[in-house]
Amino acid sequence: MDKKDDLLQQSMDKLREITSRNMRRVYDDIWGALHPGETSEQPKPDAAPKPAAKPAAKTGGLTDEALEQQLETLRILASNEAKALSDSLWDEVPSAEPAAKEAPKKGSAAPKTQKQAEQPAQAPEKQEEPPESLEDILKELHSYIGLDAIKTEVENLVNLVRVHKMRKDHGLPTVDMSLHMVFSGNPGTGKTMIARVMARIYKCLGILSKGQLIEVDRSGLVAGYVGQTAGKTTEVIEKALGGVLFIDEAYALTYHKEANDFGQEAVDTLLKAMEDHRDDLIVIVAGYDGLMDEFIKSNPGLESRFNRYLHFDDYTLQEMMAIFDLRCKQGGYVLDEDARDEVEQFIVKQNVDPITFGNARGVRNLFEQVLIAQANRIVTETDISKEKLMQLTADDVTKASEAAVVKQARETPQSDVEALREMLSELKNSAQPEIEQPDKADGEEDADETDPAAGQEGE
Repeated sequence: MDKKDDLLQQSMDKLREITSRNMRRVYDDIWGALHPGETSEQPKPDAAPKPAAKPAAKTGGLTDEALEQQLETLRILASNEAKALSDSLWDEVPSAEPAAKEAPKKGSAAPKTQKQAEQPAQAPEKQEEPPESLEDILKELHSYIGLDAIKTEVENLVNLVRVHKMRKDHGLPTVDMSLHMVFSGNPGTGKTMIARVMARIYKCLGILSKGQLIEVDRSGLVAGYVGQTAGKTTEVIEKALGGVLFIDEAYALTYHKEANDFGQEAVDTLLKAMEDHRDDLIVIVAGYDGLMDEFIKSNPGLESRFNRYLHFDDYTLQEMMAIFDLRCKQGGYVLDEDARDEVEQFIVKQNVDPITFGNARGVRNLFEQVLIAQANRIVTETDISKEKLMQLTADDVTKASEAAVVKQARETPQSDVEALREMLSELKNSAQPEIEQPDKADGEEDADETDPAAGQEGE
């Protein structure tokens, strides 16, 4: 027991002694009124025996029985008051009297105070998950179907960053590296998926503190009124700090040239944030080939910060069939052989326009529609077995193909498709005159015309 507890114990004992003595004095006074000439030697305040009942008689206007009842009541009140005062000194919940007198033993847990008892129990702290291993992430990357060129580029970048850190640890000079990246390719080629992997890799390498991925497009950065775009873009950047900010279809920020367009304001805000938070923010921009080249060249600040380009090739027919088979295997389905032919025919027919079909995205949409067609077929049958629940037929695929076309058109409105085709066509036409310049007859070229080879840089 420490000094504070010892002092409280002494104060409590003294107070109980004073209270008991006062209560005994009052008790003796009442006893003397009831029994003149007698003394109350044995009765104690804590356990006073009841006197034997006597014939009721008037004493000062009250009967002996009434005075006895008042005496008993006074004894109980005095005892309770002493108990309450001692409990207040210890600031503990009222308990049995012997327990209140006991001091906590050395090495034992101290009793809970009233305030502690009233507080709700705190939930146990959530244990942090162990950090990911870089080897595990790279192993997962290599398990993806296709993306051979991307896998090689990612490994090259990882090795470069690791050696860069080794040189820095050994005090050797290092070259400043910009880890911001440009992903180019058609929809459904795995750009978002690889962006998530890069966020995890950068965290494992110690480049990023959190490793989260924040995905936005033009609508998430640009506002409709003057002065709002900078604040909207800054809010998104703050969410991405410590991780990767992934901007899909980033070319839309600078393609519109109207006076009331605020895309350039978003770009300017982004560039400033990339400089202010260069130690804990990675930006990855993604979009179609050609359009992304134009986007990067639209601003010198973008050209200086984005110098790592990853091109995502379209999936081959074999790779898209492998993706479909993988989804069947993961979901516990078996594709009939004639149904496989239907899937291949649909992919060949639809993938001629990657803008609307979308590679792996188109395969995913088709698979989802196949499951819906199978469900519509099975619910009409009476004899349902495990094999039937797993079977995907050619008729399922045929009906799913029709539904998938409708879904693709709904997800990619025709106006957006036409606008995108128009942008790609403008890019192609803008480079065409420069390519044809060498075919001009001698004398038709002006002396100050640009060299034809210079025009090939934007292709």
